[in-house]
Amino acid sequence: MKITPEILQKLTNILGAEHIFTDIETRNRYGRDETEDYVFPPNVVVKPANAKEISAILKLANDYMIPTTPIGARTGLSGGALSIYEGIGLSLERLNKILTIDEQNLQVIVEPAVITQVLREAVSEKGLFYPPDPSSQGSCWIGGNVAENAGGARAVKYGVTKDYVINLEVVLPTGEIIWTGANTLKNSTGYNLTQLMVGSEGTLGVITKIVMKLLPKVNHNILMLVPFYNATEACEAVSSVFRAGIVPSALEFMERDAIDWTLKYYPDISVPIKPEIQAHLLIEVDGNYPEILMQEAEKIMAVVEKFEIDEVLFADTEDQKNALWKMRRSVAEAVKSNSIYKEEDTVVPRYELPVLLKGIKDIGNKYGFKSVCYGHAGDGNLHVNIIKGTMSDEDWNTKVTKGIREIFELTVALKGTLSGEHGIGLVQKNYMDIAFSKVHLELMERIKFVFDPNNILNPGKIFPDNL
Repeated sequence: MKITPEILQKLTNILGAEHIFTDIETRNRYGRDETEDYVFPPNVVVKPANAKEISAILKLANDYMIPTTPIGARTGLSGGALSIYEGIGLSLERLNKILTIDEQNLQVIVEPAVITQVLREAVSEKGLFYPPDPSSQGSCWIGGNVAENAGGARAVKYGVTKDYVINLEVVLPTGEIIWTGANTLKNSTGYNLTQLMVGSEGTLGVITKIVMKLLPKVNHNILMLVPFYNATEACEAVSSVFRAGIVPSALEFMERDAIDWTLKYYPDISVPIKPEIQAHLLIEVDGNYPEILMQEAEKIMAVVEKFEIDEVLFADTEDQKNALWKMRRSVAEAVKSNSIYKEEDTVVPRYELPVLLKGIKDIGNKYGFKSVCYGHAGDGNLHVNIIKGTMSDEDWNTKVTKGIREIFELTVALKGTLSGEHGIGLVQKNYMDIAFSKVHLELMERIKFVFDPNNILNPGKIFPDNL
């Protein structure tokens, strides 16, 4: 779709010329996220300040049938914010305020471009706690977290973004502005449009305000790093911890390559690792009573000592805890610095993690690619980084695609699904037939049509090309 001078003038009338960008440098910057090396620049980047301006832009887009892609912090890993049909790139960066922290009702009202860590720190100062903590929390935005239903390390105990969203202000693709629910913890009034929007990846509406519940602040935690001589045993230990009656606040898996590459990328992190160690579990328990936490840590020790492990490292200081978390949260960045890669976001029932890990390695051997695995093992969410390394472009574009399909087929056979927290977006859409029947996909497509009859909002995402 070509953006004509007439359309540019209408956009200028809505926003002012200072919030409209057509230069190639800006368009390229807003045409990429963290998904591999893709770049899909929109024809024009616009930066509205509120729901009213977004409404006017979407009405204009409908009148002229212009594809319009909501763009957040561009930290996504599934290509959900890429303008694959050009058109309008709708940046939400000016909607960046924490509007209200309601200490009486333990709620916060926030605009979509607030950085997740900024929100977590702001409510912490009030003695409150917002648990979801994606690895990119220092740069990702709350709006993107809602669009992708982001999780993070502490999802195993506290849940993911959907468990905290109770109401949304949304601009529909046709321009209407609605609130999806009510600012109440319970709501059994009609269809749950709030939860339909969460995880819809910017295809059903543009989120402009978010009402989220909060928890009282947690004051204490114990963090331990458990080294395993066998990666499969590390996965087996995960479900054993839960079967022993412990629900950690975090339980993360990192295989050896993930740690080695991260320590090379961040030489300031010092974690001694013996050559024969093949994987680590990073386990945290939290609460307000240190004596109870110590009892839980002792129970965890009793579980992991049944496996072949080396000496467990207990983080004694905040600096040590921060170093261990930095190591875990930096894995994807370290892998990306070493090689072109594809990241898959598999999730299975946690007891099946050992089978999934072994299957991924077998599939890699079959098709000739190497993978680096890590993730939120406590809720069965394993991130699989497939490394290009020295593979030829032909093998990378053919064999790897077949291997990914087999990984997803295995995941679904284990009663899992394609994505735990990164979303489907552009790069996973043609695997959706593995997880869903034609009936499922057609139902989703009809929902999309009801919200967006002209298919102008974030088109080309989620649904397979051959649907």
